[in-house]
Amino acid sequence: MFSVSNSFGLSVNTRQFIHWPDHADVFDPSQPFLIVGAGSNLLFIDPEYQGQIVTASDQTFSYSESDAHYIVTLGASLNWHHTVERLIKLGMFGLENLALIPGTVGAAPVQNIGAYGVEFSQFCSSVTGIDLITGQSQTLLRTDCHFDYRDSIFKHQLNDRFLITQVKLALPKHWQPNLSYGPLQKLSNPSAKNIFETVCQVRQTKLPDPKQLGNAGSFFKNPVIDSQLFAKLQLTDPDIPNYPQANGQVKIAAGYLIERAGLKGTSYKQAKVHQNQALVLVNQGGASGEQICYLAAKVRQKVFEAYQIRLSPEVRFIGKTSEIDSEALLESLMSTGQVK
Repeated sequence: MFSVSNSFGLSVNTRQFIHWPDHADVFDPSQPFLIVGAGSNLLFIDPEYQGQIVTASDQTFSYSESDAHYIVTLGASLNWHHTVERLIKLGMFGLENLALIPGTVGAAPVQNIGAYGVEFSQFCSSVTGIDLITGQSQTLLRTDCHFDYRDSIFKHQLNDRFLITQVKLALPKHWQPNLSYGPLQKLSNPSAKNIFETVCQVRQTKLPDPKQLGNAGSFFKNPVIDSQLFAKLQLTDPDIPNYPQANGQVKIAAGYLIERAGLKGTSYKQAKVHQNQALVLVNQGGASGEQICYLAAKVRQKVFEAYQIRLSPEVRFIGKTSEIDSEALLESLMSTGQVK
């Protein structure tokens, strides 16, 4: 048995662990398999994954230049945060707002990771990988990836079959800082390094270190609601944090809703809503994936009762042999009355 690394610190095992391409010859596409980076955005519901865990081992780091951009090619197994730091030291800017996001480079396009007003998709040029069902190598341009808020083609049509091996980024030579969110708005004429350091400081203050307290960072997505519902919310809560969208909808801070619903510090057995950041669910030590799932369902239910907003998990739920529809599972727990 092999232990499966995951940032929740859950005890999870599998019978087969495949590093690609080193162990490609033993991979069997007819059997269940799961593509895993650092396990930083996965909630294993069961203690054993009864299939093949597949992970990419590419650590490429190279770059070239065009007139307007630095073209950076990165291997999927590189640590994301360390790569952002390395690029800044080389004078290649744009990713500084995404500092300290856990996980690998290969996981970044799947989730279209984002923070402090910046998303991975803004700098993605292409994504290369292997379709594990057909065995064919494929390169998708940015437009082919169907990026959206915490979403991409890799969570839909190519879900559980496309092993990302490399990503190519285009970082602008004429860099402009993005100071649109939170504490970054207070910075005056900052450098990319200033932004990087500020983001690190804020995240370390607000978010628990997974090495010390198991978690996957933000558990829920920030919900996007229509303007009519937002107007109703403002009547009772004028200070609700909000971010107007180009299509007329409004993004709301999920952590704020959870906290205002009185859930900060709420626990279910060994799973807990973090006392400093309500958007983070933590493993206090010895929690099971099922316990964290039950707590998530309770949070979702209480927020819906208070605001008529259904929170959607950002974290992916993994069952014994495949990914599980997280919203459907939480909804079933709520509708059957299993969550009090």
